[in-house]
Amino acid sequence: MLNFLKKWMEPKPFNSGFLPVKDGHSVYFAEYGNPLGEPILVFHGGPGGGSRPGHATFANLRKYRVIMFDQRGCCRSEPLGKLEFNDTECLLDDAERLLKFLNVNKRVILRGASWGATLALEFAQRNPKKVKKMLLSQVFLADEKDEYWEFEGKKWHYPEFVEELFEKSGGEVVDFFAKEISSNSAREQLDAANYYGWYERVGCSLTPMWNNSQMLDDKTLAELRIFMHYRKNKFFIEKSKRIMSNIDKIKNIETVIVHNRLDFVCPLIGAYELNKALNKSRLVIVPEFGHVGKLLSKTIKREFRAELDGK
Repeated sequence: MLNFLKKWMEPKPFNSGFLPVKDGHSVYFAEYGNPLGEPILVFHGGPGGGSRPGHATFANLRKYRVIMFDQRGCCRSEPLGKLEFNDTECLLDDAERLLKFLNVNKRVILRGASWGATLALEFAQRNPKKVKKMLLSQVFLADEKDEYWEFEGKKWHYPEFVEELFEKSGGEVVDFFAKEISSNSAREQLDAANYYGWYERVGCSLTPMWNNSQMLDDKTLAELRIFMHYRKNKFFIEKSKRIMSNIDKIKNIETVIVHNRLDFVCPLIGAYELNKALNKSRLVIVPEFGHVGKLLSKTIKREFRAELDGK
C-alpha cells in the first residue's frame, strides 16, 4: 500500500516519448513541471541506470521545466542493453539532440548525480555558453584517482572483498567480469552480474555480505552490462578530455555541490577539488556515510531548491 501511495504521489510527465532513432538507438525522454518554465536538464547515474519521476522533485515544478532522458540502452530506451554506438560522446550528442528536439533555445541548468555529474560536467565543458548553472551531487570525475580508489583504495576498508574479486578473476578484474557479463552463457552472465554488481554496492555498507546467487531481471543485467562496458573502456573519456584538465572552460559557471562526508563509492576528494577549481561554486558536505542516504537526499532538496529559488 505504501509503495502504491508513493508511486501515486510521484510527479507525472506533461510530455514524453522517444528521440528519432540514431545509430540503432531509440532514446526515451520525459518532461515534468511547467512547459514554459526555466529548463533543467537531468543526467541520471550509472552508467546503466535510468531516470525516475522522483528525480524531478528537487525543483519547484510550478516554476521549472525538468527534462530527463534514459541514456542509450538504459531503462526505457531501446534496445535494452545495446552496447554498440554506446559511449560518452554518444550520450552527450543525445543530450544536445534532445534540447534541439524540444526547442530549448535558452541556457539550461544542469543536474547530475554520480555518473550523471560526470556527464553534466562533460556537457558543460562541451557547451559552456549553453549552461546557466550546475547542481551536482555524489561527484564522480572518472579520472585516475577514481580508478585507483575502486580497488587499491577500497582495499584499506574492504580487503576481503577486493581479495575475493582478484582471486575469482585471476587478477584481471575488469576485463574478466566485462567478458563474463557479455557471455553467451546465462549462468556466467548472472554470476558476473552478482559478483561485480554486489561489489559496486559494498562501499555503501558497513556490514556488507557477498550475495552471489541473486536472480536478476533483464533490466538489471542490462544495467550491469552497460556499466562494465563503460568501466572497461575507462568511461570513454580520453585523458585530454578529463574534467579537471579542462576546468577553465567552466570555471565561472555557478555551481552547487552536495556530497556525503564518507562516500566510499565516490570519495569526497573529487567534489572537494572540483569546488576549489571553480570560481562560483559552493560545496555542502553532508555528515553521513554512503553513496546515498536520507540526510543526503534531504540536503540535496534543501540546497538545490534554495539555489533555484534564490534564497
